[in-house]
Amino acid sequence: MIDSIGRGDVEPFTLSVPDRELEDLLARLDRVRLPEAETVPDATQGIGLQRLTELLHTWRQHDWRAREIQWNAIPHHRARLDGLDIAFWHARSPEPDALPLVLTHGWPGSIFEFESVLRPLTDPVAHGGSARDAFHVVVPALPGFGFTERPREQGWHPGRTARAWADLMTVLGYERFGAHGGDWGAVVSTELARQVPERVTGLHLMMPSASPLPEDRATPTPAERRMLDRRDLHLSDGYGFGRIMATRPQTLGYALLDSPAGLAAWLGEKFDAYADNRPESGGGVSLAKQIDTIALYWLTGTGASSARWYWEAMRWVPRSAEEENALPVTVPTAVSVFPADPWPTAERWARRRYRALHRWNELDRGGHFPGLEQPDLLVSEIRNAFREPR
Repeated sequence: MIDSIGRGDVEPFTLSVPDRELEDLLARLDRVRLPEAETVPDATQGIGLQRLTELLHTWRQHDWRAREIQWNAIPHHRARLDGLDIAFWHARSPEPDALPLVLTHGWPGSIFEFESVLRPLTDPVAHGGSARDAFHVVVPALPGFGFTERPREQGWHPGRTARAWADLMTVLGYERFGAHGGDWGAVVSTELARQVPERVTGLHLMMPSASPLPEDRATPTPAERRMLDRRDLHLSDGYGFGRIMATRPQTLGYALLDSPAGLAAWLGEKFDAYADNRPESGGGVSLAKQIDTIALYWLTGTGASSARWYWEAMRWVPRSAEEENALPVTVPTAVSVFPADPWPTAERWARRRYRALHRWNELDRGGHFPGLEQPDLLVSEIRNAFREPR
């Protein structure tokens, strides 16, 4: 049984989308206007017409009300932090010595990435683990994502978000805690460990914020050469979405708020591109799980505000490997490298910034969304990451 606590300004929050919003969504899905098919046999022009048609068909069959019941079984709360209402799941462990742990998602993700790992993390004895691996789990939604309030002012970048997360853990009564994240969640978690290292017991990342120095490009190992080629290809051919959101999120936001097909294409392309879609690895992120998150973005009206996160974050992040390394992390850190992640990092690059890197594990399956693709594997990685820091 997942339980919760709340203190101070924390208030219970129930997911309940008005009927009129669901009716409007279905009406829009019934009259979508799609272009002709792409002129290439692959994904080099973006998500294909057949794939998007399958995604929209899945959305038409999606039962949001049934999923609301399941999500509302997880204690959901809001807290006013730094002037913004932050929505979060708070799942308490039955184990008295459980370690508090904050999990942070990225884009195009959401708190739903962690739905399947909550019970194994909070109640490991009931899920093949040991009581020593128990966590009290806190899963906040990033500013402008999901049911967290949309910022009406500039400045909600990863650094400010990390400060809010530290305040949230204080409000919940957790003086010391662990932090986990991938994508932008890794950036926020890294910053959390930098800002309050005396409070962060350990750090687990799936995409560490560490880059190659010029000399790394001059003398790479064969494995690093492949990583560099992949990073460069991603920047030149796969990161156009990030450049658009980092420069013109408002312009893009009008389409994301007005067209469910446009939103599904924008998010769905990355769910496919960044996942391990090999059949032997589970086939990536299922259409049903994609729609859970796409529907969340639609029904909360956060297409523009989540895009605006990039505008804020890209003006805040370090601009080079040298700037990253000048902001070292001294908290015990573990890294899990999933093979389909589009942004690979070499261990020696990461060691320059993460000074207490005690575990580096390169896995044989999984991608950018392990909580949706390989939840059992993610649970195992998180458990292993925090055994030594505990």
